[in-house]
Amino acid sequence: MLKIAIAGLLEETKCYVAAIMALGAEPVVTLQIDDVNDFDALVLPGGGDIDPELFGACDEGSEDINRELDEKQISIARMFIDAEKPVLGICKGHQVINVVFGGGIIQDLQNSKPHLRINSVDSVHESTAAPGSILEALYGKTYCTNSAHHQGLGRIGEGLCVISHSFDGVVEAIVHERLPIIGLQWHPERMCFDCAREDTVDGALIIRHFLKLAEK
Repeated sequence: MLKIAIAGLLEETKCYVAAIMALGAEPVVTLQIDDVNDFDALVLPGGGDIDPELFGACDEGSEDINRELDEKQISIARMFIDAEKPVLGICKGHQVINVVFGGGIIQDLQNSKPHLRINSVDSVHESTAAPGSILEALYGKTYCTNSAHHQGLGRIGEGLCVISHSFDGVVEAIVHERLPIIGLQWHPERMCFDCAREDTVDGALIIRHFLKLAEK
């Protein structure tokens, strides 16, 4: 059975755990990894905003910062990237990947209401997949996802390729040009199984793809 590290807090990662278990893998929520070879792949979950100092910027609207957690997640991400093991970043995790590769963050999207979680409910919007990308293969040229964020990717990190934009130009997904790395601004774990929605695509498809990368 595949063993998947989730670099987050136990109380905030229950949906990730449920989705990975439903797909037949073993999730382990931990911020203490001594040997990446104990795991087949890494999930970087959503959460608060990354400390702007970690991507060389001043605070321009970042919220809910946990510098200690940021540093641990970045360190763990680098361990898995250096080992060339699969990494899936979701929402904040998507942004962590970009920062690790030297990219930047837009700290407060203008007119971001279509992307915000309102009254604890995810927004939904349409995105467009890049031709030939894994998202086009799974979901078609245009597809709807959930959304719960006020920040987005700015400068794209070295070696990363944008494979999806939202209707208003926000970067919704990235992959690495060579390594098995995927970043999603949306939350597939809240779009599948018990959390499946009629107004979005099935998030299980991209998580299953990620697990297939781990099998290799």
